[in-house]
Amino acid sequence: MPKLTPISHRELARKLKRAGFVEIRTRRHPVYYLAEKDLTIPIPMHPGDVPKGTLRTIIREMQISVEEFNAL
Repeated sequence: MPKLTPISHRELARKLKRAGFVEIRTRRHPVYYLAEKDLTIPIPMHPGDVPKGTLRTIIREMQISVEEFNAL
């Protein structure tokens, strides 16, 4: 299994946009939407990095592998 390291919420937002997601709402937690798969993904906006466990859950929700996520 490839290594997964914590990343900032800004880097996570960039990766979501590269994967084709569009930001649809910004409040406490921005929400990104991918129409072709009908997926919505909220991302945490807490200080510091997104923890590995949370990041792994988001990757699962994106329906891609860790390798594909790291390549974004």
